[in-house]
Amino acid sequence: MGNSNIKKAYAISKNIYDDTLTQTKWWSKLYIWFFWSGINDIEIADKVLDMIPSDFAGKLLDVPVGTGVFTLDKYRALTKAEITCVDYSEDMLLQAQKRFSDSKIRNATCMQGDVGNLKFSDETFDIVLSVNGFHAFPDKEKAFFETARVLKKDGIFCGCFYIKGQCKRTDFIVNFLLAKKGWFTPPFQSLQELRLRLSTMYSQVEIDNQKSLVYFKCTK
Repeated sequence: MGNSNIKKAYAISKNIYDDTLTQTKWWSKLYIWFFWSGINDIEIADKVLDMIPSDFAGKLLDVPVGTGVFTLDKYRALTKAEITCVDYSEDMLLQAQKRFSDSKIRNATCMQGDVGNLKFSDETFDIVLSVNGFHAFPDKEKAFFETARVLKKDGIFCGCFYIKGQCKRTDFIVNFLLAKKGWFTPPFQSLQELRLRLSTMYSQVEIDNQKSLVYFKCTK
């Protein structure tokens, strides 16, 4: 699955993305309940965002920013932070940009980019945040390498994404629909595989999951 296919997939889904993840429609509630065992994306996102100190005043990289639906309130409160938001999808990026602009968030810069080839110097950011990204990235090895490369020593890498092997119904919908449509990109990791991967790159790893959604905090 190439980047162009992913870009097309997210362009098509731009009008239903927020409704699906935030479960604001009856069909999205049914979809999440049946195929994702009732996972609460907002609750997981809040757990991840709570890993960022409320008085954080450093440099933060958000990749992928998506539409900004989960991070809006957090970024509104981080008035002293320097926030850089990257996404490969221009459609998602435009939605995030408008959302932040409408909320008068002046310290968040949105730019198009590829997580596998980040245009930043080594050890640029104090925090790297990745919400619902790694299950979509086509080259996960590069994504892990690049997010670690741009993170400062003692910096925090935190986020959440889909993992395989926790629910058969979820694995089925991922492999036979979401991956084929371009929203998710194999290969996918199990909880054990991810734990091993992160532990080889970071000095401290805190990792947990709510069924097929893993969330983590790592210190470099």
